[in-house]
Amino acid sequence: MNHPGSDVDLARVHLIGIGGSGMSGVAHILLDRGSVVTGSDVKDSLPVRALRARGAQIAVGHAADNLDLAGELPTAVVTSFAAIPQDNPELARARAEAIPVLRRSDLLAELMEGYTQVLFAGTHGKTSTTSMAVVALQAAGEEPSFAIGGQLNRAGTNAHHGQGRIFAAEADESDASLLRYAPDIAVITNIEPDHLDYFGDADSYFRVFDDFADRVTESGTLVVCLDDAHAVECGRRAIQRGVTVLGYGTAAAAEVCPDVPAGAIIAEEAHCGGPAQVRVDLAVGGAERRVEYSMSVPGHHMVLNSVAALLAGACAGADPQRLAAGLSEYTGVRRRFEFKGEVAEGTFAGARVYDDYAHHPTEVAAVLGAAREKARAEGGGARVVVCFQPHLYSRTREFAAEFAAALSRADAAVVLDIFGARETPVEGMDSRIITDRIDRTATEVRYEPDFSAAPATVRELTRPGDIVLTMGAGTVTMLAEEILSALAQEG
Repeated sequence: MNHPGSDVDLARVHLIGIGGSGMSGVAHILLDRGSVVTGSDVKDSLPVRALRARGAQIAVGHAADNLDLAGELPTAVVTSFAAIPQDNPELARARAEAIPVLRRSDLLAELMEGYTQVLFAGTHGKTSTTSMAVVALQAAGEEPSFAIGGQLNRAGTNAHHGQGRIFAAEADESDASLLRYAPDIAVITNIEPDHLDYFGDADSYFRVFDDFADRVTESGTLVVCLDDAHAVECGRRAIQRGVTVLGYGTAAAAEVCPDVPAGAIIAEEAHCGGPAQVRVDLAVGGAERRVEYSMSVPGHHMVLNSVAALLAGACAGADPQRLAAGLSEYTGVRRRFEFKGEVAEGTFAGARVYDDYAHHPTEVAAVLGAAREKARAEGGGARVVVCFQPHLYSRTREFAAEFAAALSRADAAVVLDIFGARETPVEGMDSRIITDRIDRTATEVRYEPDFSAAPATVRELTRPGDIVLTMGAGTVTMLAEEILSALAQEG
């Protein structure tokens, strides 16, 4: 199997960090296409076990000898430059053996060759919007290939080699890897400064989205959210450069930026305690029509994401009515307001635990706002309790005040210490940089440096019927089940 457009052979591919959400996805597609897949990761995990069950040979731990797992050397090695250090022994051996080394984005770009490429970019909402588009396209009979950053609840997978003509995928901006792609349909959900440890300043971060817009094929379309000022500005600049642009969003947003052609406008959005009822006016390919669907995941931001998915699918040539029917069937993505369980009886009867990946202040505010909206629609006086783990020292330092403001949307907040991920700990810095800024007149606040004590701390702040969220991009997800168990215990 040759690497399209190059001399790289994909007959045997070794993926370093194969258990990651992005890497495991492309590994599944490679297996679907007949490649021999090997890999390594620092720990065993469900994604690793799922790949092993399909025939991948995977080692736990990194070692030069891992390149021999298939009995002969791989024809290509895939890595994530952000997550895998350059002195990794497998990378070092690959270089010594003159084996081509690819970034995941390079590999994904080649896997998408020959398809109608529908790519979803933006600071927030990429995974949810891509997932909605996949479910909608499947319902429309398109049988898309896809690669997303989270597992679809219904499909239980994050990637698939489909038999149709469309390939839907996330386009990650965190290391500018989205510039590797040439989308036919490119969606920008929103733009807000992030990943400044890589980009250095906000202007450089904004510029990468302009460059992404320029990657849209000559006959393709850039789709931007009319409710996001920076996305609109990106769209306006793209129009000036000759890119075809369509906007989506609320009618109010469309009124204030008439210079960006509207492709999908929310005519009605009704939240009545159950799924939101959504009506959208579409204008694609010279045809106008209204479609209706329900959206079971809470929050206005999720409705916006669904409209982006609908418009992208319609631009790709799928039937809008069938796309809308698919959106009504969408049940979410793991770690996006994912329901973990409800306390059936006892002191905390009716309390429900959810888990969410939100790790930027805007995401935290949106999810807590959606939780409060859900509680209000249900009645009964439920409160919102969050157990939040900041992700990255650089992001926490940059947005400490914004995190504090976002967490103030909760009735009670337990804030764990910072999950450094790829960053070296910063001496003297902890999560009190956030908790000291939270308005304690409206929100009960606890700084909890002991990870193992967090379930008990959350229990102290929770009341019957409350909505409890574990939130963050790190290990906090492990606490959801423990918190549910703590709330179910008597005494």
